[in-house]
Amino acid sequence: QVQLVESGGGLVQAGGSLRLSCAASGRTISTYTMGWFRQAPGKEREFVAAIIWSSTSTFYAESAKGRFTISRDNAKNSVYLQMNSLKPEDTAVYYCAAAVQYVGSRVAGYDYWGQGTQVTVSS
Repeated sequence: QVQLVESGGGLVQAGGSLRLSCAASGRTISTYTMGWFRQAPGKEREFVAAIIWSSTSTFYAESAKGRFTISRDNAKNSVYLQMNSLKPEDTAVYYCAAAVQYVGSRVAGYDYWGQGTQVTVSS
């Protein structure tokens, strides 16, 4: 089993930045695809970004391209999401997820999930 714990969320003004962290425990995530998803009130959980085990490939939702950067440090068993130029529509609970064999953006492809961290962007 893998436990994922997100941190770094908070309240920020539009145009500001936040860096989310996801710390994994219980098992190494070095071979897993890691992803970030978000869910706003009344909406379905949606893909934000993903990174494969070697960091040589990353994937982003259109809404995140050019503003968000996903990275990982396998030595620290951690994944990060740097979010710049934040907009009010980025307000959501952000979740870290791990996929044992899947590579992509589908929620169903991920096997382990964190509890989420709230990001609120004020206008």
